[in-house]
Amino acid sequence: MHIIVAVWNAIRSFLPPTLLITVLSAGAAAQDRTYFVYVASEAADKIALIRFGPGGAVVDHEITTGLMPTDIDGPHGLAVSPDKSSYYVSIAHGQPNGSVWKYSTKNDMLLGRVTLGMFPATMDLTPDGDFLYVVNFNLHGDMVPSSVSVVTPEDMTEIVRIPTCTMPHGSRFNAGGTRHYSVCMMDEQLVEIDTAALKVSRHFILTKGSEAGMNGAPMRTSHKDRSSQVSGGHGTEAPKPGDMSCSPTWAQPSKINTSVFVACNGSSEIVEIDSKEWKLVRRIPAGAGVYNLGMTKDGRLIATNRRDQSVSVFDAQTGKELARVPTKRKVVHGIAVSPDDRYAFISVEGIAAEPGTVEVLDLKTLKMVASVDVGQQAGGIDFWKMDERE
Repeated sequence: MHIIVAVWNAIRSFLPPTLLITVLSAGAAAQDRTYFVYVASEAADKIALIRFGPGGAVVDHEITTGLMPTDIDGPHGLAVSPDKSSYYVSIAHGQPNGSVWKYSTKNDMLLGRVTLGMFPATMDLTPDGDFLYVVNFNLHGDMVPSSVSVVTPEDMTEIVRIPTCTMPHGSRFNAGGTRHYSVCMMDEQLVEIDTAALKVSRHFILTKGSEAGMNGAPMRTSHKDRSSQVSGGHGTEAPKPGDMSCSPTWAQPSKINTSVFVACNGSSEIVEIDSKEWKLVRRIPAGAGVYNLGMTKDGRLIATNRRDQSVSVFDAQTGKELARVPTKRKVVHGIAVSPDDRYAFISVEGIAAEPGTVEVLDLKTLKMVASVDVGQQAGGIDFWKMDERE
């Protein structure tokens, strides 16, 4: 102990007072905050609230969701309202249509629900919280174009169902809430919805060598045999030799409304599209089976690598991969970034009888600093709040 004190005193003697205060304050700030994240476990019909603080990551509590007691309802997507008073969970399985359920963050009371299309999946709320956009992924239906449902969260009413493409996935708004982006996993397209007009404004062909931005809604296109992409579990199967299709699974607008980044799960690339010129900017090599994307306020792009058991962090401006961090379990899924850009919370599904996991990536050190087991097939994840330590 005396040796440690002596070393610390020696370090202090070389640090300017202002720098010393900065170092101490940064460390204290990281330790004095507690972070709360919601995660849905699709194969367990569970929703867990994760608490991460000075003592590590733990399950604060969990609830059971869904209506069918003898079958899995499949909570897939999760989104917290901008005012933090409620959270929304998409229930993928239905008879045949799925639904979205609204819960209170105060006491987990069910506040309402609405029936949507087949297999509603990813969702996002407009920045003002007035509308909820949910993609109807249609995993178990016919290979036909599906849709994005627009819901008013106040009364949980579906006001319109906008036709888009085959197997839409990913649901994200630009910073102003004027445009909504999703991708077509089986049609190789990025789709943009004008949120004022409530219709598709543009689409972009993502296939390598055939990239093209077009106005209006996409036409139905030919696509690969669905078994290569779906039978193994939604993007976990590697593409066949010679197949360099994009097979997009996520769209992430930049924080300054200049680009949209698309995860090409099939070709293991991130495609950047100029959202003003609607043109290809570049293709960024990524981890095997890149799946979901998240973004920090300071311009870093975070990607889950579904077939690589890892998470990558990129400099969005240069496209450089800053780190590729291994995860505890396989089948890496979603990302939730804390508002202070300090941590990224990663949901990992696991395989077979393994539990799901929420792993915590320190965005300063670019290392995993905590993990906690949750229900099987952890997927949808979103940040709730951060509190100062009492």
